Amino acid sequence: MPKPFFRRFTKVFIFFNVVVAVLFLLGGCAKYFDPSNGWFVGILNLAFPYLLFILAIFFIGWIFIKPTAAIISVIAVLVAWGQVQQIMPFRISADFKIKKDSGTIRIMSWNVEQFNILFHKTHPEVKEKMLQLINEFQPDIACFQEMVGGENPKAINNIYAIQKTMHFPDFFYCYNVREDFDNHHHFGIIIFSKFPFINKEIVNNNSNYYNSIFQFADIVANKDTLRIFNIHLQSMKFTEKNLAFIDNPTNSSDSNLEKSKNIISKLKSAYIKRGLQADRVRAEINKSIYPPIVCGDFNDVPNSYAYATIGKGLQNAFVEKGRWFGRTFSGISPTLRIDNIFADKRFEIEQFTRIKQKLSDHFPILTDIKMKKSFQ
Repeated sequence: MPKPFFRRFTKVFIFFNVVVAVLFLLGGCAKYFDPSNGWFVGILNLAFPYLLFILAIFFIGWIFIKPTAAIISVIAVLVAWGQVQQIMPFRISADFKIKKDSGTIRIMSWNVEQFNILFHKTHPEVKEKMLQLINEFQPDIACFQEMVGGENPKAINNIYAIQKTMHFPDFFYCYNVREDFDNHHHFGIIIFSKFPFINKEIVNNNSNYYNSIFQFADIVANKDTLRIFNIHLQSMKFTEKNLAFIDNPTNSSDSNLEKSKNIISKLKSAYIKRGLQADRVRAEINKSIYPPIVCGDFNDVPNSYAYATIGKGLQNAFVEKGRWFGRTFSGISPTLRIDNIFADKRFEIEQFTRIKQKLSDHFPILTDIKMKKSFQ
């Protein structure tokens, strides 16, 4: 019974298969489009993993109904194979040894979501668990985003107390005073290091955009000097109502239309702003006299303009040693890998892991790297 039904509408299904293939290829090409003009392709890139899944369904269906039509999905995936590998490395295992090898440098990147300061009275244990996790994995360099802290002794998240708890000799904290959290705390980004800093820089693009600054520091590690970038690109600025609608759209068509427009508007605005920020980060990477390492919350997925611009000529630790989707944001979608660690090709990526403990709305990521012998 199924065969006659599908054969009757073969042309219709082929048409839809072609449409999905074209959208899939467009989504995979988002990195080539200037965000100011091609923002719609950037939004389409968010659907890239789902379009891949639909192509797989078409492929399986055509095998039983019309095998020759399966070539549509095959060609689309082969053309975009490089993009597919960026979002989902096919690797059987990705074990991570907590005890790192000698000579390697362990780097952590984590959007710590303010170290749970909004709920420090009702759930003080969350912050304690976060600090325990960091100490368990013993990173040599830790880059945190959405860091809320202060040097005032009255600060709930006192920077010096956190530094002491994590056993880091030094730190580099930067923030935009226009985004201060309260009288005793700032909202920004921070680099902790067990190696000495020889230079610290804050880059401000003089805009009123959220997260308009980023930082880099030159660090001497194992006789090598590297430049660590810590960035936090423009977020979507979704409200709780936006997130609720994405998870469970209402039945009112008029209401849905307005909410959809609002979400698309925020996606567009954020994508364009991230493009400008990515260009600024790339300009500083190009100036680096030391091998760069880029850590941060990109608020964008693989194959995006921001991801490709910042990662150009670098290796992504997850792509080299991770597997499957590697989701780093715990909400909305299981395919959102928006946190990254990029390393210069002079480094060897020894191992990578994503710690799947929901203590923040992001999962922390870690990698162990070391300088290749040919560059030592």
